[in-house]
Amino acid sequence: MTKSVPHSGVVVDLRSDTLTQPSPLMKKAMTEAPLGDDVFGEDPTVNALEDKVAKLLDKQAALFVPTGTMSNLLAVLTHCHQRGSEVILGHLSHIHLYEQGGISQLGGVHPRTVQNLPDGTFDLEALRGLVRQKDDHYPTTALVCVENTHNVAGGKVVPLAWVDELGATCRELGLPVHMDGARLLNAATKLDLPPERLVRRCTSVSLCLSKGLGAPVGSVLVGSSEFIQRARRLRKAVGGGMRQCGMLAAAGIYGLDHVYPTLARDHDLVQQLARAVEESGSKTFTCDPCGAHTNILMIECDTKKVTPQQLCQRMGQVTQEEVTELRESVIVRLLPMTNSRARLVVHHDVTPEQIQSTARKLQYVIRELDSNL
Repeated sequence: MTKSVPHSGVVVDLRSDTLTQPSPLMKKAMTEAPLGDDVFGEDPTVNALEDKVAKLLDKQAALFVPTGTMSNLLAVLTHCHQRGSEVILGHLSHIHLYEQGGISQLGGVHPRTVQNLPDGTFDLEALRGLVRQKDDHYPTTALVCVENTHNVAGGKVVPLAWVDELGATCRELGLPVHMDGARLLNAATKLDLPPERLVRRCTSVSLCLSKGLGAPVGSVLVGSSEFIQRARRLRKAVGGGMRQCGMLAAAGIYGLDHVYPTLARDHDLVQQLARAVEESGSKTFTCDPCGAHTNILMIECDTKKVTPQQLCQRMGQVTQEEVTELRESVIVRLLPMTNSRARLVVHHDVTPEQIQSTARKLQYVIRELDSNL
């Protein structure tokens, strides 16, 4: 049994990219931001952020909201404004799994899931088969949602050709498409394309500022002017109307200007960790370096031998034998993501030196756990 010792070294927290702290320069931008009352539309910094994101994604208008969950909720409720509406979305999508069923709980919108494929897409013929016919027994299909990058799929970039085909299919079916683009800029970075190209076929998009961009708070919802006008009204109803929130918007502007251009570094650091797992040669712990497109790495565990919870627990401990061999004391925090997978997420607060320490620790722990089987 592993016996941990008191820890006084480095803690590397890779549970999520929501853990970032505002940098000194971001804080400076926040404290110097001109302010006004955003509910009256009079906060100049919020207006600047909304204009910036609308232009970045080539949509008519944008709306600053506190969270990505609220942004997605507002999008669904705005599209599905008639009672008895139904949304089709992937069975592993963030909206379906991790937003407390808010679209049903607060909006009375019925979710209908389509099976997500390993790359985060779903079969478009299956989608066609789920669209309701006009019948008094059925809810009315009103929206299709997609996610990019796809979190549960391991931060995969959804293929652009598929997004285009989805858009064409939904246009034929007369359905709008909402993209949960929480990590959309990671996808744009991976594809080396302007973000607007990835959402050209989407009616609305949610972009998170508090993940890879490092802002402490906020998401932006974009769409047509009419759509955003209706979403703004709903924002007030769900408690998202903020007042002098320009200081929060300033963090988002800073992230777009200064952190967005550095996202490729996070992707490169993930590849270092993926190679460390692969080079361990373990049959118990595996990963797919080619499938780790962006800043997320999933480590697959053979649950007949070790669970993700056990891997995460051991990575959060330090033993004397480990310190003697590695000559460093490192705690690495991971997240048990599914029944068989642990998740690591790299963000801009993590240094290359910390990733090197994490890689060494991963290989040590994998070797130790394999030898105990």
